[in-house]
Amino acid sequence: MAERGRPRGFDRDAALAKAMEVFWVRGYEGASMSELTAAMGIASPSLYAAFGCKEALFREALALYSATESDGIWGGLETAPTARKACEGVLTATARAFTRPDKPPGCMAVLAALPGGEPDGAVREAMVRGRAGTTDRLEARLRRGQTEGDVPAKADARAVATYLVTVQQGMSIQARDGATRATLEGIARATMAGWDGLVTSVRTDD
Repeated sequence: MAERGRPRGFDRDAALAKAMEVFWVRGYEGASMSELTAAMGIASPSLYAAFGCKEALFREALALYSATESDGIWGGLETAPTARKACEGVLTATARAFTRPDKPPGCMAVLAALPGGEPDGAVREAMVRGRAGTTDRLEARLRRGQTEGDVPAKADARAVATYLVTVQQGMSIQARDGATRATLEGIARATMAGWDGLVTSVRTDD
């Protein structure tokens, strides 16, 4: 027997994808239940039955975003010949990904916290973990570069990774404000122009 409130032919995956786009555009706090149910094509009872609550729906939407929207940015991280090329590739791909005409601008993991301030509790923890994971990936690639000899051994890989993620997050906000792909690519080029100074001036203690 179908659950009360759930329309015939309800597609949970499709509804989740629609919710993801609402959160992407409106943020966690800014996305109202009426906006979510309208986009998902279901009534409130169906949303609660299928996903539990708004918080749980957001966590699933964030996981879907990470699983489906990030490959274009991170796909070349491990295959690039040097850490510098890897980081350049991430920032250049970011410029493309954040300005796709068929997707909301910017990064959901960054922008979902902005409209009403970052939420508390499990939602905040999920977003913090996601953003920290981005830094971790870049740090790991920089440390590999140190092992392979294309990043100075005394470079502070964590600090450099954090700086690059900060640039990437700023690109997300710029995209939300209407920056074009060309503008974001310019930011990427400007960042990479300072690479040598970045990896030599940001150093671990001797």
